[in-house]
Amino acid sequence: MEFITLKSADLTVPRIGLGTWAIGGWMWGGTDEAEAIRTIHAALDRGIRLVDTAPVYGFGRSEEIVGRALAEYGQRDQIILATKAGLDWSGGGIRRNSAPERLRQELEDSLRRLQTDTIDLYQIHWPDEGTPFEETARTLEDMRQSGKIRAVGVSNFSPEQMDRLSSVVPIATAQPPYNLFERGIEADVAPYCVKHDIGMVTYGALCRGLLSGAMSADRKFEGDDLRQNDPKFQPPRFAQYLAAVERLDQFARE
Repeated sequence: MEFITLKSADLTVPRIGLGTWAIGGWMWGGTDEAEAIRTIHAALDRGIRLVDTAPVYGFGRSEEIVGRALAEYGQRDQIILATKAGLDWSGGGIRRNSAPERLRQELEDSLRRLQTDTIDLYQIHWPDEGTPFEETARTLEDMRQSGKIRAVGVSNFSPEQMDRLSSVVPIATAQPPYNLFERGIEADVAPYCVKHDIGMVTYGALCRGLLSGAMSADRKFEGDDLRQNDPKFQPPRFAQYLAAVERLDQFARE
C-alpha cells in the first residue's frame, strides 16, 4: 500500500480507502451486517487503512456497522476513520444543515456509533448555504482544538465554497465524485485541490459498480436501489456503458 501525508493535517493516509455508503443499506437495496463486517476486515487485512462513512448512510446504520467492525478488529490507532456531518433527517426528509448546534449533536452521535473518542477526518457532507460558512468553520475548528476531530474535510464543495470555509479553518481533504465515466472535477475542483495542497478523497471510483466488471445486461436493481433511477443503468445507456467497460478491460489487459 502506498501512503501520502496530508500537508494541512497531521495525517498519513493510504492511496486506497474503503467507502461504506452501500453498507448502510439505504438506497442500495438493504444490507447484510455480517457480510459488511467481513468486507471491512478483508480490506484492513489487505492494507487499507482508511474507512469512510457518514451518518446519513442508512441513518446511522453504516456508522454502527463500521464501529462494530473496527472494535472487533482492533488496531484503531493504525486506522484513519473518516465520517461526515451537515445533513439533517429529523423532519422526515433530508436537508442540509451545518448549523453549529446540529454539527455538535452529529459529532457526539457519530462518536457513539463509531465507538471511538476521536474522528480522524470530519467532513461537511454537502455545502449548506443557509448557514454562514464562518459559523460552520468556527465550530469545526473548536472540535479540532478539543481533540474530538483531527482534520476537517469537505464533500461536494465547489472551489468558491472551499475558499469561504478555508478562510477560518484549514481544509485537509475534498471528496468529489470521480471515475472514468464522471470526470467533471478535472475542470475546476481537481486543479483547485492541487493548487492548495488539498487531498482528494474521491467517491464513486467504480461508478456505483458499473466499472467493477461484475455487471451484466440482465442485472436487476430492486427495492430502494438508487440505480433504478440512474440513466446510466437504464436502456439504451446501460448496454453502451457495459460495452465501454468491456473495451476498457481489454485495453487494461493489453
